[in-house]
Amino acid sequence: MQINKIILLVGLMGSGKTSVGKRLAKKLDLPFVDGDQEIEKAAGLPLVDVLKCFGEEEYRAGETRVMHRLLQGQPCVLASGGGSFVPQQTRDLAKQHAITVWLKADVDTLYHRTYGRKHRPFLKGNDEHLKNKLEKYIGEEYPYYSEADIIVETKDEAVETTVLRVTDALNKFIGTKTSK
Repeated sequence: MQINKIILLVGLMGSGKTSVGKRLAKKLDLPFVDGDQEIEKAAGLPLVDVLKCFGEEEYRAGETRVMHRLLQGQPCVLASGGGSFVPQQTRDLAKQHAITVWLKADVDTLYHRTYGRKHRPFLKGNDEHLKNKLEKYIGEEYPYYSEADIIVETKDEAVETTVLRVTDALNKFIGTKTSK
């Protein structure tokens, strides 16, 4: 499969953007770029400290700037930060420069994958409230993610299986674009 655009993976934390993205990039012979790591590089701080030092509003502004730079770059598999697909200007830019793939997961899958993970700045706090936080994010962000070109449900399955389903969906999407 010949890819000449960015493959932008969107979804909540725990949906599999990084683990699927790394394997997908290898399979497609494209570079892998982690949006969260790019934010850390730009800020010179871990995500948790960026949020702590600058607050959520400045964090989101920086995240938007980084995403805009990345979306105008070379073809790659780009794993976005959880909330980075929410701003309209980012979604518009993604429509121009990327094929967007929503890795959609239910709350139980997200909970299982994020429970006890301390490096996720937006899930800080008591783990007993984690499911409530995740349900809140689902309600707030899934409407934006639904604008993605492709939706792939992530399940409790081997990452390679999800990668195959994403690859199949990309093939179908690219095939329908070229046959028009």
